[in-house]
Amino acid sequence: MLQNLHVKNLALIEEAEVDFSDGLNILSGETGAGKSIIIGSIAVAVGDKVSKDMIRKDAEYALVELVFTVDDKVRDRLAAMDIPMEDDQVILTRRISGGRPIAKINSESVSATKLREVASLLIDIHGQHEHQSLLNQKNHLNILDAYAKKEYKCLKEQLAEAYRAYTAVRQELKEASLDTEQRARELSFLQYEAEEIENAAPALGEDEELETQYRRFANGKKIMGGIGQVYELTSDNGAAQMTGHAVMELSKISMFDPQLGQLEQQLTEIDSLLNDFNRELAGYIDSADFDEARFYEIEKRLDVLNGLKAKYGGSIERVLAEYEKKRERIEKLSDYDAYLSGLSQKLEDKEAVLETLCEKMSAIRKKEASRLAKKIKAALIDLNFLDVQFELQLTRKKEYSSSGYDEAEFLISTNPGEPLKSLTKIASGGELSRIMLAIKAVLADCDEIGTLIFDEIDTGISGRTAQMVSEKMNVISREHQIICITHLPQIAAMADTHFLIEKQAKKNHTQTSIRRLCQEESVAELGRMLGGVKITDTVLKSAKEMKDLAVATKNSQSETIR
Repeated sequence: MLQNLHVKNLALIEEAEVDFSDGLNILSGETGAGKSIIIGSIAVAVGDKVSKDMIRKDAEYALVELVFTVDDKVRDRLAAMDIPMEDDQVILTRRISGGRPIAKINSESVSATKLREVASLLIDIHGQHEHQSLLNQKNHLNILDAYAKKEYKCLKEQLAEAYRAYTAVRQELKEASLDTEQRARELSFLQYEAEEIENAAPALGEDEELETQYRRFANGKKIMGGIGQVYELTSDNGAAQMTGHAVMELSKISMFDPQLGQLEQQLTEIDSLLNDFNRELAGYIDSADFDEARFYEIEKRLDVLNGLKAKYGGSIERVLAEYEKKRERIEKLSDYDAYLSGLSQKLEDKEAVLETLCEKMSAIRKKEASRLAKKIKAALIDLNFLDVQFELQLTRKKEYSSSGYDEAEFLISTNPGEPLKSLTKIASGGELSRIMLAIKAVLADCDEIGTLIFDEIDTGISGRTAQMVSEKMNVISREHQIICITHLPQIAAMADTHFLIEKQAKKNHTQTSIRRLCQEESVAELGRMLGGVKITDTVLKSAKEMKDLAVATKNSQSETIR
């Protein structure tokens, strides 16, 4: 669960820290107080896009930090992702400054992609307008797959891989559709290029060896001039003669002083080394061969090899690899009918594998779609859709996709006697909000995510419906930590922990703060939500009754669950 939120210099928040609790955490406050900034800061911490404009005015940076406690299952999954643990806690940190946002998990820097991947195991955020995603039919299949993901096991990955293989062959067959004239032109050009490489007969490493020889030949005169001068300075007419003479002179006097004997020994070794060096240098001069004809051959061969490299990939290895590709293509074009026939058969084989996997996937989906629809219908009834009918219809698409050939659509009837119609065509904003809550409630039962966040789930509802929504939120909070922003007192009354978000002006600056309310303060906030500007004793009494009723409802639901 989300244990702690720390926000600094983000939008209207100078600095705020919140310790959340188990169960249902309610955030309320006046319109414009900054309630959505709190939820937005959590979204920033888990990897949402963020701009420099979100940094509080006159601040150098903004910081959001989330501290989660995790159970054994999540801990094992994080360990498989090489995420370090700190006392069974996961700390997500995001710092926004002039450069790119910096993300960390338990003080270790990570990419935004890694941050989102880890966060998806810990928290699910339902934004203010997420229910609008139900109007996109493509999302209906995603919801079904999220519900049935345990049933798919490895099937979905196998299907995606089979689809990639199928599309690759299909694309190859499409590109292979050449007329006779095109095929003849391509074959002629490939044969010319293949013969060019064959005639050159490049060998691996040949270019490097020739370049070494070329450099030596190109600098031959310079090398020989330099070597001659060195030999003259070190041979019998130079340093060797002088060193030999010095050894003779030193030997005449070394007997008079032991220290001179040591110096004589050192000089004798120098003389010996110099003589060895001169013999090797003389051998190099004798063996040196700077044949101009050979130099011309090397230069010409390098021109050929470099031309091939420039044309076919930059190295001999790539030239030879291109040659093999061209030979394969020549073989295909030379017997094109057999090539097309083989390709068509290969496509049939790939399609047969894909069809089999799609059938398996579709069979599981049909079974799970029926179960999901029944659960969503029951959840909708709990949310005051009294005579609702709900189905999940699966149809086959004309084309395959990486997720199969199924197309899903939610069908609903909210009034007796009305036929089922597409959810995308008939649901109002308030109905969509409740339908999404019902779906979230169902998915939560099969999900291991510990924390669910709802930003103004109460859009477009009131009265008895609001009361039923609050009861459903309470049921979900028995198994999951819920953090919810609301404007409705019926939902706020159900809070296990109630927070008030306020906006205040200080020193010509506006800032948002958040604080936890005690029981009396929670009742007073309910009174504000019920009565508006003027909170009378009657309003406070109604707020107290509403809170007492919520406590009784929670106790009753707890007994039912047990």
